[in-house]
Amino acid sequence: MWYVMQVMSRQEGQTVKMMEQSLSSEILTRCLLPMRRRKKKYHGEWQEVTEKLFPGYVFLVTDTPQLLYDELKTIPAFTKLLGSCEEPFTPLSEPDVQFLKKLQGENGTQETGLSQVAVGEGRQVRIISGPLKNLEGKIQKINLHKRIAIVETEFMGNKSLLHLGIEIVNEVCRNV
Repeated sequence: MWYVMQVMSRQEGQTVKMMEQSLSSEILTRCLLPMRRRKKKYHGEWQEVTEKLFPGYVFLVTDTPQLLYDELKTIPAFTKLLGSCEEPFTPLSEPDVQFLKKLQGENGTQETGLSQVAVGEGRQVRIISGPLKNLEGKIQKINLHKRIAIVETEFMGNKSLLHLGIEIVNEVCRNV
């Protein structure tokens, strides 16, 4: 089962390393820190950067959540498995797990890549490939200037806005 753990912001990578070093593979099957790639302009040039997709959260795969919870007490970092009133730690729903896997792509990396888009007349945007393909109905806004698409999705029982990177691969300009 997949679980979500809240950690201190900007401490995600360090917390993942501590857990991978301290916890056995029988308790923690996999630890994920989903990242996203996007483009940012520095000094007039587009650079590709990698950022956390869910800042302050780490995703854990375990078959023994109670043992994991007990072992997390030995980690010298703020960690909190997310749960509900009924369950102290609630697994991600199957649709949430499938959504995460779709964002990570076929190769199963922890990184959401750039989606390639074409811009036509009237700044009409068409998704050509990438993680946004088949998510067109969930896109709230595309900011061509910042090279991001804002996607609204139901995730972990709440509506969430994700900022995913885009790359313009074809632009049709209209002469006026």
